[in-house]
Amino acid sequence: MKTLSISIEHAMDFLGKGSVEQLQGDLVKHQQSLAAKTGRGNSFLGWVDLPSGIRQDLIARILEDASRMKEMARIFVVVGIGGSYLGSRAVIEALTDPFHSLDTSGKAPLVVYAGHHIGEDYHASLLSILDHYDYGLAVISKSGTTTEPAIAFRLLKEHLERKYGRENARKRIIAITDRKKGALKKLSDEEGYSAYEVPDDIGGRYSVLTPVGLLPIAVAGLDIRGLLAGAQHMERIAAASARIEENPAALYAAARHALYRHGKAIEILVSYLPSLAYLAEWWKQLYGESEGKEHRGLFPASVNFTSDLHSMGQYIQDGVRHLFETMILVKQTNRQLTIPRIEADLDGLNYIAGKKLEEVNSKAALGTLMAHVEGQVPVLTLEVERLDEFNLGQLLYFFEYACALSGYLLGVNPFDQPGVEAYKNKMFALLGKEGYGH
Repeated sequence: MKTLSISIEHAMDFLGKGSVEQLQGDLVKHQQSLAAKTGRGNSFLGWVDLPSGIRQDLIARILEDASRMKEMARIFVVVGIGGSYLGSRAVIEALTDPFHSLDTSGKAPLVVYAGHHIGEDYHASLLSILDHYDYGLAVISKSGTTTEPAIAFRLLKEHLERKYGRENARKRIIAITDRKKGALKKLSDEEGYSAYEVPDDIGGRYSVLTPVGLLPIAVAGLDIRGLLAGAQHMERIAAASARIEENPAALYAAARHALYRHGKAIEILVSYLPSLAYLAEWWKQLYGESEGKEHRGLFPASVNFTSDLHSMGQYIQDGVRHLFETMILVKQTNRQLTIPRIEADLDGLNYIAGKKLEEVNSKAALGTLMAHVEGQVPVLTLEVERLDEFNLGQLLYFFEYACALSGYLLGVNPFDQPGVEAYKNKMFALLGKEGYGH
């Protein structure tokens, strides 16, 4: 298996000489603090050696529960918000057929999501659909009291118990929560749900390689051992050296920090495959919640090309020059289609007849890169061999490790999220929750 690669060639003209290399000493220091778990937020560094340290008995138990859910459920509902669902959804969307919801073979349950917002129509529609299908669910919350998933779980638990009876409903619920305390932990113990721990030393946005992410991914029929193998591969690389020529995560952290210092305020994650849209959503939470503190940090945005070249492309090409792109390129597709030749050629496409769609897509990527660089947009390129579990595992750990280094370079704690509480306090006051005044 090939290691993912990163190039900063198309950003160097926008940076001062040596602006990336001069960060090397800081990168060494920060890598050492991650390894020794001595840096800011060090009580949340359990993710650093998680891929290599995960227990085989835990993997076996996850696979056993996943197999049980596959037998009893046509639909599997993941109840969670933020890091409690974005990681698993990123992997599932990237690696499953985009039309898998139409699959009637029943090979794996259709994974759907609840509690990631408070949309009434959405949740009412979900409950209506679940009237007609066998289903199970995972409720993922450290406290059990986070508003959005707590509301959804209350609705779904009541629906399950009405549909199957309380005893049978219990068998269809898996709880992923705190090891010792919290409302969901208490309920899980009382009801006897199959339960997994959210590790105390891993925050939600770094939790995709814990049961938080692995259980839904396994239920979807994907290879969690392959995912972990890819993450282990990148963990070894990240731990071996902080040199930017040897560690792609260190190079990425240094390049994006150097661009930030040179006035770039926005990073746009670009992909050319629609299946990576939720990887971008996971990435946005990871970097936005980790870096956006003390009035600092890059604003993480995303686009999916070539679709968004017909919408956001104009701004990226000609708008305010306060942004750069990180472009994910996938070398090999998993399926192939050839453009046919048509004698009349009314659409004028015979000039590319006989070419695979991926060849056209790759030329669109190269042409876009060239145009954006000419338009004064720096571009970092990140290349993976293909979309499979191993390469997704590499990519997930790569982004996590680079995010930690980036936060330390920025001078913030990459593992807390104090600003998240602000809206909650206002909302609780408006709803009349006891102890929250206007």
